[in-house]
Amino acid sequence: MKRVLSLILALGMALALASCGGAPAASGSASSAAASGSSSAAASGSADGSPSLLSQADRAKEFITVATGPTSGIYYPIGGAFATALGDWGYKTSAEATNASGANIQLIQDGDAEIAIAMQDAVMQAYTGTGAYEGAEPASDLRALMRLWPNYVQLVTTASTGIKTIEDLRGKRVGVGAANSGVEINARMILNAYGITYDDITPDYLAYGEAIDNMKNGQCDAVFVTSGLPNATVMELGVSYDMVIVPIDGEGRDKLVGEYPYFAKATIPAGTYNNDTDIDGVFVYNIMLVRKDLSDAMVHDMLTGIFENIATIQASHNAANKNISLDVGVSDIQLPLHPGAEAFWKEQGYLN
Repeated sequence: MKRVLSLILALGMALALASCGGAPAASGSASSAAASGSSSAAASGSADGSPSLLSQADRAKEFITVATGPTSGIYYPIGGAFATALGDWGYKTSAEATNASGANIQLIQDGDAEIAIAMQDAVMQAYTGTGAYEGAEPASDLRALMRLWPNYVQLVTTASTGIKTIEDLRGKRVGVGAANSGVEINARMILNAYGITYDDITPDYLAYGEAIDNMKNGQCDAVFVTSGLPNATVMELGVSYDMVIVPIDGEGRDKLVGEYPYFAKATIPAGTYNNDTDIDGVFVYNIMLVRKDLSDAMVHDMLTGIFENIATIQASHNAANKNISLDVGVSDIQLPLHPGAEAFWKEQGYLN
């Protein structure tokens, strides 16, 4: 009898233990369900509809290639700073030296870069299949991440050439930038606004650093340089040569700005180089492109990381320090924003 009672007690204890052991299992299932719900919420966004931030683990799975520009220009250090900032946010990153706008547009289209710097005039021509991209299929998948700094078109020569106006370029050897680069697209549109075509000049299709070297050697008369202010290559030219910045002004400038709204009238301030007075000119904004197929959550998270580490980007160049900040917003961007970028900028109060 005692043995039977012992067996009954043992069985009761086993059942109790099983019951107690089942409680953590039920709790674990509830936790899994909660985690699953949390993950779903992260994927779909926060309560207000904006994408949630990625976790460090999720960031570590993503590789971001930043397409920049030639090592002689300012796209390269600023693009490199973007890669560093996103790396500090947890992503795996790389900054790639390129031939700038034209190459970067193609890299985004081909899926070989996640973000890329480009001039908005080149971007909009690619997007609409016009201008330098006439006859090509419109690059309708291009999307914008954010606005960057203004690129000033600077027409550089030396006093010995006698060139003082754009009209004086007729019959001269002119560095117009690498073929279909952002600089070359600028040069072509500006010359056309003044009624000048490549038939009226001898175009030199070189990046402006190489073209300025040719000018030093007497093999080029004037060079188009499109960049932020000041440009180190132009500054270096002014140290050893009697440099002249040719104004972009008058009716030609009016026609250019009227026909292409991504250009704006501007001045190169006195003292930027060796200029004693302001010089009339134009600028066009650089923008940061982003691949359309990136998730809304990732793009939103990237922008958050960029502005969490904005000091890194601002320290890369004077143009970035003056022009890349959260309070700049997204005005003057004509390319459609990526939905993840749109959500971010709405949160910042710049979009309805």
